[in-house]
Order: sequence, then structure tokens, then C-alpha cells
Amino acid sequence: MNLYIVRHAWALEPDEAKFPDDAQRPLSRKGRRRFACVAKRLVERGVAPAVVASSPLLRAVQTAEILIQALRPRPRLETLEALAPGSDVAALLAWLKDQSQDAAWVGHAPDVAALCGALLGAPAHCFRFPKGATASLRFSSSIALGQAELRWLATARLLGC
Repeated sequence: MNLYIVRHAWALEPDEAKFPDDAQRPLSRKGRRRFACVAKRLVERGVAPAVVASSPLLRAVQTAEILIQALRPRPRLETLEALAPGSDVAALLAWLKDQSQDAAWVGHAPDVAALCGALLGAPAHCFRFPKGATASLRFSSSIALGQAELRWLATARLLGC
């Protein structure tokens, strides 16, 4: 099974007057456009999850929706509280074990680096996830902490977006 870990795309800057609830802070217009390019390039390279799970925060859901729009066939979207800031790796592993095909998680920094590290058995500081970056992990045997293999980690810049 392949798992794609995605950091949400570029959002508007925090502003308590506009967004008293930071969970409602959306992607910027430029962030939407740039991540649409990232999604297109990922699909061209064979990324094809059957399900995309997102943090419930608006900027992550919007990122997941952009990814889904680029995919054929379109995967289903699930919102998981376990992907909210302060991610719950145990709950995410349990969810992943219930999947029968490739999946994607859309979350937040620094959690995406911590999740990647936990699944690979490496410290989180080994991974840098700029906005819109995606890591591809492969589980060839059991889905458990330390059992994944890093296939690649691509940034928007690397993908030409």
C-alpha cells in the first residue's frame, strides 16, 4: 500500500479580525492555483489514492478537494479529527489498516513531518514539509510504526509549480 502525506497548500495569513476561528482560515487564491499545479504533476507521476483523508480545518479540506479534482477516478474524501493539529498517529494507523487501497492524508506542519518520521522510524526533524509538499511512503508488509519506506518527498518547487 502507498500512503501520500500532504501538507496543506498556502493559506491566507492568520488574522483574528477576519478569522477569529483559525480553523476557518482558507487557502489564498495563489495557494489554490499553485496547489492545482502540484496536484496535476502528482497525477502525471502516478499518484492515485482511492481515498483522501483530511484534517477538518478549512485550508486542509480545500487542499484535499483540489487534489481530488485532479484525480481520475475521483477518490472519496474523509475528514478525520486525527489529522487536526496535534495529529493522533495511533488513530491514523487504525484508519489506514482499514483501507484496502492507496490513501492520502492532508494535514499540517509540524505534524506531517512527525507522522512521516513515526511511520519510517526516523526523527521528525529529518523531514522538511513546505506548504503543498507531498511524501510517498510504501508499506510492503505490516502497517505499523517504523514499517514504511520513503519512496520520495516532492515540493512544489521541485515539481515546477
